[in-house]
Amino acid sequence: MDSFAKDFVSILQYLLPGFVSAWVFYGLTSYPKPSQFERVVQAMIFTLFTQATIIIVEFVLKYIGGYWAIANWTEASSLIGSIIIALLFGLVFSYFANNDKLHKYLRDKKITHKTSFASQWSDVFLNPAFTTFVVLHFNDERRLYGWPIEWPSASTEGHFVITDPSWLLDNGEEQRIIGVKNILVNVNDVKWVEFLEKTWENNDDSETI
Repeated sequence: MDSFAKDFVSILQYLLPGFVSAWVFYGLTSYPKPSQFERVVQAMIFTLFTQATIIIVEFVLKYIGGYWAIANWTEASSLIGSIIIALLFGLVFSYFANNDKLHKYLRDKKITHKTSFASQWSDVFLNPAFTTFVVLHFNDERRLYGWPIEWPSASTEGHFVITDPSWLLDNGEEQRIIGVKNILVNVNDVKWVEFLEKTWENNDDSETI
């Protein structure tokens, strides 16, 4: 039993950097957390990258230490280095998952047709090309117009934060909500979202001509 406990702790310590990377990644992206089994698999993958990197770092530092010694490389050094590298991996993967730069390059090279975003929902709201005023169509047929400053990470839960909101009436007129700067809207009360044309950009262009 003691042997099993020691082996279990050793496995957890080995996978710790991978769990740290996954923790950072899911904390900074809109990707839903997978099942326990998939989390372990992802932790193993992150750990593989981390361990490979720490081996390279250890080799480089020991080589430098042959000329300029500062301190000995110990198990504690390896653990601390692994955690730091795991944090950096989590930040790097989060960065590319949130801006689609890597997948855009791969799409240009015909390697993939996918984006880095978790879903089409995230793709639309995180893509700068879709940054514009929106109209939220409620389940009760009301329509709310405004600028989204926050939005749900998924289409099934969360809230929109709409600034300078207005109701769109059936006759096409816009009715400002007096005294309200921002309004919080439950995504479950919305059946679809309209993204309006960027007419203000055209107006700016015409003014500069």
